[in-house]
Amino acid sequence: MRPAAIWSAIDALAERNGLSPSGLARRAGLDATSFNKSKRRAPDGSPRWLSTESLMKTLDAVGATMDEFIALAENRPGPFAPLLGFAKAGNDGYFDADGFPAGDGWEEIRFPGLEGQNVYALQITGDSMEPVYRAGDRIVIDPEAELRRGDRVVARTTDGEVLAKQLGRRTARSVELLSLNPDYAPRQIPRQHIAWMARILWASQ
Repeated sequence: MRPAAIWSAIDALAERNGLSPSGLARRAGLDATSFNKSKRRAPDGSPRWLSTESLMKTLDAVGATMDEFIALAENRPGPFAPLLGFAKAGNDGYFDADGFPAGDGWEEIRFPGLEGQNVYALQITGDSMEPVYRAGDRIVIDPEAELRRGDRVVARTTDGEVLAKQLGRRTARSVELLSLNPDYAPRQIPRQHIAWMARILWASQ
């Protein structure tokens, strides 16, 4: 693997998370100029390698794995994943009882670095999830991932409401869903009213 492939993967990772390279660097706790084009070559013009420490901080900051990064660096096309507009997700017929895609009406897009994962994507509409997710963003959902407090999740209620929230406290009777948009109040939903809930892996523009 050559330095150019590493830097190309950094650019792809930034884009996949809706960030500029400098925004990705800041999220990783690095200097904002760390991924600038000027930093990718030494003063003598030779290619400069990204340090392992910087790479691991960057992957950790966006929740990406080394396998995903290598797939981006190798420019693998990646598997197809189903894609559905968020507004349609509340309609009947698009999901099975466990929150997996079902029925017709899904498009397909490629996602490098997700080989072997049973994921799908929802495309955001409206502003209820700003500033975290904006209209046009695609959130990648893993219905098989273990859920932990603090995870960003998509939940569907038994009456067809679909919510993108942060998972709060769970009790035997209810689930707390914290709003991503400060204009929307947290929700306490009885467990029997949750049809399914799945973790958001990442978002891309």
